[in-house]
Amino acid sequence: QSQERNHHLSESTELREEWTLLLWTTVAFLVPVLITLWCSFQRPKRKVQLKDLFRKSKHGWHYTDLFNKPTYCCVCSQPILQGAFCDCCGICADEECIQRADRILSCKEIMTQSQTDGRFYHQWVRGNVPLASYCAECKQQCGNQPKLCDYRCVWCQTTVHDDCLSSLNDDLCDLGEFRSVIIPPHYLYQVNKLRRRHPDEYSKLAAVCGSGWTPVLLLANTRSGNNMGEVLLGEFRTLLNPVQVFDLSELPPSKALQLCTLLPPGSVRVLVCGGDGTVGWVLDAIDTMKLKGQDQFIPLVTILPLGTGNDLSNSLGWGAGYAGEISVEQVLRNVLEAEVVQMDRWKVQVVSKGNYFRKPKVLSMNNYFSVGPDALMALNFHAHREKTPSFFSSRIINKAVYFFYGTKDCLVQECKDLDKRIELELDGEQVTLPSLEGIIVCNIGYWGGGCRLWEGMGDEPYPPTRVDDGLLEVVGVYGSFHCAQIQVNLANPVRLGQAHTVRLVLKSSRMPMQVDGEPWAQGPCTITITHKTQALMLYHSAEHTDDDDSSASEAEEPSADHIDTASNTQETVTVS
Repeated sequence: QSQERNHHLSESTELREEWTLLLWTTVAFLVPVLITLWCSFQRPKRKVQLKDLFRKSKHGWHYTDLFNKPTYCCVCSQPILQGAFCDCCGICADEECIQRADRILSCKEIMTQSQTDGRFYHQWVRGNVPLASYCAECKQQCGNQPKLCDYRCVWCQTTVHDDCLSSLNDDLCDLGEFRSVIIPPHYLYQVNKLRRRHPDEYSKLAAVCGSGWTPVLLLANTRSGNNMGEVLLGEFRTLLNPVQVFDLSELPPSKALQLCTLLPPGSVRVLVCGGDGTVGWVLDAIDTMKLKGQDQFIPLVTILPLGTGNDLSNSLGWGAGYAGEISVEQVLRNVLEAEVVQMDRWKVQVVSKGNYFRKPKVLSMNNYFSVGPDALMALNFHAHREKTPSFFSSRIINKAVYFFYGTKDCLVQECKDLDKRIELELDGEQVTLPSLEGIIVCNIGYWGGGCRLWEGMGDEPYPPTRVDDGLLEVVGVYGSFHCAQIQVNLANPVRLGQAHTVRLVLKSSRMPMQVDGEPWAQGPCTITITHKTQALMLYHSAEHTDDDDSSASEAEEPSADHIDTASNTQETVTVS
């Protein structure tokens, strides 16, 4: 009996232990789940409250669930994983301290008084200094302790140790390395006090900023290509005056460029962060400035390519796409070193058959016009992106979709017998067309995301292409497969000629067309392409583009004589 009793006791003990283990396992599983669910329900409420705070704040707050490096709250000095940071002045705060940080910590002042020499006192922010930064006083590394320590000036980016701050020799800020591109807060303060706003007054005020002062305005499209625009906006707001950094999803370029009219004539450079379509948008806004009689305030335009194709950027030496491979500081240095060139812009007029009394469709062209398979790919891509825009968040995905539609057209051949449906005239002379599926009219050297279309394989003699010669290059393609062969240097295009004026007559049926990547389906019509104007652009000659062929690079690169001419043009604009 005692053995049976002991056996029952051991069984009940084992059963009790099993139930205890099961209970604790259940608790260990349910507690994190319940906490996660509670946080997920609370997060929308917090975000609504914070969104209202962010909207009213002078700081450029951005909420994040996870900081990507060790970060400390500028209010309570405790390490934080989630909270908010200001992309203008760089202060960080956890959720509980955001409201207090907003009250007691000031952001960059876009307008303020200064000393007579244009300098003003450093504006220090404590902690979270950039990695590998060094003290301006003792030259030792800053920010290498696991706590909130050391200081950074939000204007000149100078860093200094806590212990060295009191012994720093110079309390005045000179805006640092990029003083020549930053709009100082004291300049805007003085402009705001002017009774007579005249270009001569702006030039007098700019004398304090130095002889080489060339302020840079940054216009970023956060919806372009690989969606890097949001990150770049924050990085440039940290380096520059926030007033000179614009988000084109919130403010159109026509309004952003009005800041040029408050700066010395001929001194401004505009850095467009986006694709070729964004650049065209900005250039159209500059044309509007000319119509308003603001010619003397026209800026020079340069590109940081964020789009999918980026052919215009490639043609001007800025590369086929930016993915953060160089720092924004180096981007600004490249802008300062760039050369001035003139680029032809063209007017594309589309008159539909039977609608001669209606106002014709008029478009501006910087890159190319095409009818045929590449326009069909662009049209299909555009329709797909309109339906599911969130899917097209990567440059690689975008190119994959283009490849899919190109492969499909190789099988279907929707644009065959184009030569029977269209007539082509170059400078008034009709051109006999072979059996083609597409016609492409180019203003620049690159086409189709990095292909030198006019040069082809480079094994045949051809006239060089330039962006400033007032000539268009007209080529034909046999189909989508022929386009693919040209892009990998396995075939040459059908070179139809160069001309100052191009006229196409679509006699029957509807055909896909595009201008600079903006596609549409067009019925019978007459298309006339004529020279519109020239835009002042910046050319980066320090690096080669994707094509390593030296002869091709020489053909596209503007000559020294032309660069001198463009520079003289800019100087003339400045003097006027």
